Amino acid sequence: MSSVTLSLEDRVAIVTGAGRGLGKTMALALARAGADVVAAARTVEAINEAASAIRTMGRRSLAVPTDVSSYASVERMVERTMEEFGRIDILVNNSGIAIDKPLLETTEEEWRRVLDVNLNGMFFCAKLAGAHMVARRRGKIINVASVLGLIGTVNLASYCVSKGGVIQLTRAMAAEWARYNVNVNAIAPGYFMTEMNEQARRDEKRAEALLRHIPLRRFARPEELDFLAVYLASDASDFMTGETIVIDGGQLAT
Repeated sequence: MSSVTLSLEDRVAIVTGAGRGLGKTMALALARAGADVVAAARTVEAINEAASAIRTMGRRSLAVPTDVSSYASVERMVERTMEEFGRIDILVNNSGIAIDKPLLETTEEEWRRVLDVNLNGMFFCAKLAGAHMVARRRGKIINVASVLGLIGTVNLASYCVSKGGVIQLTRAMAAEWARYNVNVNAIAPGYFMTEMNEQARRDEKRAEALLRHIPLRRFARPEELDFLAVYLASDASDFMTGETIVIDGGQLAT
């Protein structure tokens, strides 16, 4: 009986939104587990820093400026990955934005922008990277959803809708690609200490209101996602697909 391992030696991973926050944290975690990593995001300086940090670990890394809401941009990212590494084993579909605004004040442009990045971008990356996985009959896709894809909240309707769509996209892809040995799972984080929610955390009253809904009464540290990302990218999760794993300090339990 063979033993499973969390090692990602000789694997090639693409991480979108790798310049900051959870994306950067997961990119570094995959590199520590042995993967070579393509860091993709719009901010060139940020992904260059992430790629440099990965190289200091002795892993190969490529920084590819990418706008995931553009099919052509994602296509170029996948092509660069294949030119540099020859294959794609892991995709962490992480890029995302949020517009904190009442629904009645949300413009058509703002609504479309959130869905273009958070949902269409996930589809573009999964389709284009997944095509190589399907051809090789092996691959791991990790879609970053959110606890807000499972519950509603005020002023974040477009974000909630987009992340709910990510969860359904995960299930549909998992069902369709299981025959090709491509595992597709989602992570639904709660409130982590990242740049995306920094303004809310600095507002004492708002932070207090958020914490009232989190039984553990704290925000998560980004590195608390490391092990889960490595697990889902590794052989240890080979029998898991179509799942959404919530890590939210107990928020959904209340």
